[in-house]
Amino acid sequence: MSIIEAIIIAIVEGLTEFIPISSTGHMIITSSLMGINEDEFTKLFEVCIQLGAILAVVVLYWRKFFDFSRPAFYFKLILGALPALCVGYLLGDHIDALLERPEVVGITLFLGGFVLLFVDNWFKHPTVHTDEQLTYFQAIRIGLFQCIAMIPGVSRSAASIIGGMQQKLTRQLAAEFSFFLAVPTMAAATGYKILKHHEVLTAHPENMKLLAIGNVVAFIVAMLAIKFFIGTLQKYGFKIWGYYRILAGAAVLITWWMHRG
Repeated sequence: MSIIEAIIIAIVEGLTEFIPISSTGHMIITSSLMGINEDEFTKLFEVCIQLGAILAVVVLYWRKFFDFSRPAFYFKLILGALPALCVGYLLGDHIDALLERPEVVGITLFLGGFVLLFVDNWFKHPTVHTDEQLTYFQAIRIGLFQCIAMIPGVSRSAASIIGGMQQKLTRQLAAEFSFFLAVPTMAAATGYKILKHHEVLTAHPENMKLLAIGNVVAFIVAMLAIKFFIGTLQKYGFKIWGYYRILAGAAVLITWWMHRG
């Protein structure tokens, strides 16, 4: 992987991590187009640069993250993260196998697009307007929705936001709780991945440098993407992302089918 390739993948991660279009799916597509998707470091890099993206959430919402007078907030995040961490640990090898299949990304992007076209009409009467009103059981249920995103192309943010809206959260609160939920979920998943494949990082002297650059780029881009997403969500809802997913999924499937032949 070159520095330019690392920057491109990090930009994709930062842009897509918190928008309901699947960061993993887009990074798989990007690395496939650049011909580096089979490289072991690339696979690890795509997971590790999530740290830069989740740091953007901590910085943007630092008042909430460091308000230690509200311990219930942290318990809800931990409970919400547990289902995905357990499923990820138990089914890790199966998930890794799916990460190498662009057609899976295409199918889930395409079908998920239709879900986003109608999701605003499904949940019109929210009753939970603040995270203080969110119960522990609701946090766990949102965490169960997040498990669906283990399938590449589904989108962790889409699954957890829809889970939040299904639990009567307002659209904006569901999006923000999805951002918060990413911090323990992705930090734990990244830490586990590094421990499991640490030899890949030290296999080449440039790897740590590329990882550092990738995290910085992902952090900066994610800061901008979060603000942009919240603005478009309040104005247009999810439909715009639904149309994008349908077009992107169709493009991926057509390209995969042409190359397959």
